[in-house]
Amino acid sequence: MLKLEARPQPSAIWSYASPLLALLITVLIGVALFVALGKDPVSGLRVFFWDPLKSAYALGELAVKATPLLLIALGLAVCFRSNVWNIGAEGQYVMGAMAASGVALLADASTGRWIVLAVMLAGVLGGMVWGGLTAWLRDRFNANEILVSLMLVYVAVLLLNFVVSGPWKDPQGYNFPQTKTFDLATRIPRLFSGSRVSIGVFLALLGVIGTWIFLFRTRAGFAQQVGGLAPAAARYAGFSSRRALWVALLVSGGMAGLAGGLEVAGPIGQLTPYVPAGYGFAAIIVAYVGRLHPVGMVFSAILMSMFYIGGELAQSRLGLPKSLTGVFQGLLLFTLLACDTLVNYRLKWKK
Repeated sequence: MLKLEARPQPSAIWSYASPLLALLITVLIGVALFVALGKDPVSGLRVFFWDPLKSAYALGELAVKATPLLLIALGLAVCFRSNVWNIGAEGQYVMGAMAASGVALLADASTGRWIVLAVMLAGVLGGMVWGGLTAWLRDRFNANEILVSLMLVYVAVLLLNFVVSGPWKDPQGYNFPQTKTFDLATRIPRLFSGSRVSIGVFLALLGVIGTWIFLFRTRAGFAQQVGGLAPAAARYAGFSSRRALWVALLVSGGMAGLAGGLEVAGPIGQLTPYVPAGYGFAAIIVAYVGRLHPVGMVFSAILMSMFYIGGELAQSRLGLPKSLTGVFQGLLLFTLLACDTLVNYRLKWKK
């Protein structure tokens, strides 16, 4: 029979091969799902893994989806490496979108393009405030940051619904709960005409470089990771656990808030109740599939955005529910957790 045997040290090969095996198993389970639903599995796999890549416009949409996922995942990686469990990035994303929208709504016909910087800065500050609230409750009252950050997601969504249905509601919007369309001066510059790809792509790539430098080339990043791996050693070395907590949640909240600001001032162009798209939760999977490494998260963000686009295409072309996107995301996470067992254990045949 097969038994799990502990390895003398973690396997370097399986630490990289585990995500690939998890993806393969997810694809195989997906094929079984398509067959069970009475759909052609080849067509199902094509809408998820080929159609999002087959044209320049499709690649642009892939970049639009991957940008917020990557930005949020970069902030979460700083948190998770610091042993701070921020599960509420979705709320920080929403608050960043609201703060950016508040600045964008102040613009008029005479406003210059400088306001774009103010919109993005407001998004960052909005996310930092919401992440800082979790840090303060953890620091002051020793509240569990998992529960606090998660509950604050629902508070943020309720605040969003209030402002779009009340004070910020477009009076000429046919009674729909949404703000007016933002003026062109506030919109994030696009890279190509006919495409929704904006400068947010470059900001996300700069975030990858900045996060890599911070985590692996600075003393502050080293202190964050030591505090997460060995809190007692961090205290002995003189590293402040309080500072690590605040840095992790402020950085994570700021990145999520920036993603929200880029989304409302970019592809969406206004604040609506549909801003919470689940990016904050999907970014957790992006972070772990990417092994909490900035470069790895680039590829996992692209993969996750393929699931988003594939789910939309499966709904319109194959008549499948859009919730299939969440099914694939959940399958990838659970299969990754299962395959990660092989990093510290190996299968051995015993009679």
